[in-house]
Amino acid sequence: MENGLTEEKISDLDATGESFTPREAMAVEYAERLATAHQTIDDAFFDRLREHFSEPEILELGMMAGQYIGFGRLLQVLDLTPKFCAADGTEAI
Repeated sequence: MENGLTEEKISDLDATGESFTPREAMAVEYAERLATAHQTIDDAFFDRLREHFSEPEILELGMMAGQYIGFGRLLQVLDLTPKFCAADGTEAI
């Protein structure tokens, strides 16, 4: 994701992921597993990660994903997330 996320890639996150390179898809899978199924991350998964990333990159990806996951959970616990999404140019409530 050296050039950032395009609208196509953002839309593809919930689809098949065909717009992602194998390296990008692996990073997305790592972040998703950390957020929703961290107990499924085993040695075999790390072997797959090492096919695309160095050890320092794996650590950095994990730290960044963990930071965003933790921040999102903190916002939820403190009830600081908007109750409604903004639509048609209106502000979120």
